[in-house]
Amino acid sequence: MPMPMTTQPTPPAHREPPAVLLLALLLVLAVGLPTVATAQATTAAQAAAIDSAFAPWDEPDGPGAAVAVVRDGRTVFSRGYGSAQLEYRVAVTPSTPFHVASVSKQFTAFAVALLAREGRLDWDDDVRDHLPELPDLGARITLRQLATHTSGVRDQWELLAMAGWRLDDVITRDQILALMARQEELNFEPGREHLYSNMGYSLLAEVVERVAEMEFGRFLEDRVFVPLGMNRTHVHDDHTHVVPGRAYSYRPAGQGRWQNAVLSYANQGATSLFTTAEDLARWLGEMEEPQVGDDALWDEMRTPAVLTDGDTVGYGLGLSVGSYRGLRTVGHGGADAGFRSQLLHFPDQGLGVVVMGNASSFNSGGMARRVAELFLEEAMDPRPRVADQGGAGDEGDGGTAGEEAAPPTPEDPLASYQGAYYSRELDTLYRVGLQGDGLVLTHHRHPDAALIPLGGDRFRGQAWYMRLLEFTRDDQGELNGFRATGSRVRDLRFERIPDPAGGGDGTR
Repeated sequence: MPMPMTTQPTPPAHREPPAVLLLALLLVLAVGLPTVATAQATTAAQAAAIDSAFAPWDEPDGPGAAVAVVRDGRTVFSRGYGSAQLEYRVAVTPSTPFHVASVSKQFTAFAVALLAREGRLDWDDDVRDHLPELPDLGARITLRQLATHTSGVRDQWELLAMAGWRLDDVITRDQILALMARQEELNFEPGREHLYSNMGYSLLAEVVERVAEMEFGRFLEDRVFVPLGMNRTHVHDDHTHVVPGRAYSYRPAGQGRWQNAVLSYANQGATSLFTTAEDLARWLGEMEEPQVGDDALWDEMRTPAVLTDGDTVGYGLGLSVGSYRGLRTVGHGGADAGFRSQLLHFPDQGLGVVVMGNASSFNSGGMARRVAELFLEEAMDPRPRVADQGGAGDEGDGGTAGEEAAPPTPEDPLASYQGAYYSRELDTLYRVGLQGDGLVLTHHRHPDAALIPLGGDRFRGQAWYMRLLEFTRDDQGELNGFRATGSRVRDLRFERIPDPAGGGDGTR
């Protein structure tokens, strides 16, 4: 209905055509509504406190951040700070597209949930029912286990690093799936443990494509982004795709300088969603008042996973489930290259916060909680005396295999461990050699990494993707290989082989 006029009608000679007048009115409303909403639901003190919190990230010559606050499904605050592109001094705004890393996972799980609601698949389907080309790893792996990180499937990024890849390489979905096809073992029996695995979400995206018979990104666009008005959101499965006004990622270079943190992912499911603070605010509105999903679907998404021994874990279907200062929370964090993102929802209070930044030193989780406290402080428990423990939604490292160094008492002299070691699952070769009075692990694409004796045939690795190496022996006690463990990959087998003639380039 047209707004009532409080002035005399414009004389006919100057009256704008009705279509133009309507367009102008819509533009005024579109621009004005956020200001009205902010005035009604966010106090000047709260807005000033948010600005103060983000002040260190509000310099034109440094990376920045975007934030949005949602109350009862309505955006009540959104603002950008700092630069999206240092090279061109492009300012961050609430409509700046960011790569949000693992915040992507809830959208992948939501896509599967939509198909499950329609009876086109079931969360308890064996993944090989939909992807029969996957290797038989000796156990049934369900879609639910992939989504809750209880499948035992090894993590793709750590596998790629072990295989000699750099994470700033162009990494495509086909390369990830080819790596999965070579796997021969799991980290653990499905359902027995919870260990974060990005590979599970790459597989879920493939399942969505097979069942929906359309591209994964197109499915989300048709079924989620367009209906919710998330018009600046897409699955960035092509690293050459030009995105106007997007944020780029950076890392500190010392003395107030910055350097590019290159990210060239061309894959989907586990990561690679491009979105904005404004669009994720609309997604938080879907959590409050479902439009494309329903209450039952969201209840299932937020339900903690149950292990085979009956224990629950703090993760549902693409969402971390926990609490912060006594209030129930759901959400997720993300970290790739210099991008840091956090979506944090307090369902009982109807409050949601979105924070995203483009510097590796930006603490998106801490900032999201800081913003939430400005609105919910009176409902929260007293602040804990210990340091901030992360809260719901942070993407953790899933534990490490690091140990304190023990006296260097290997089974044999260090020289006996020298040699070439090959992994069929990764199709890559490492060499162990002497350097000074210690051992080093070498690969043609990675820096040399020291091996610190832990006693027996166990060594602590200095590479983040190989925290523990345990050498193995045959029945005669001869060294025949080692098993490598990182944070999200366990006991990956390397066989000792004759060193290729002339050393080669480390591959076969």
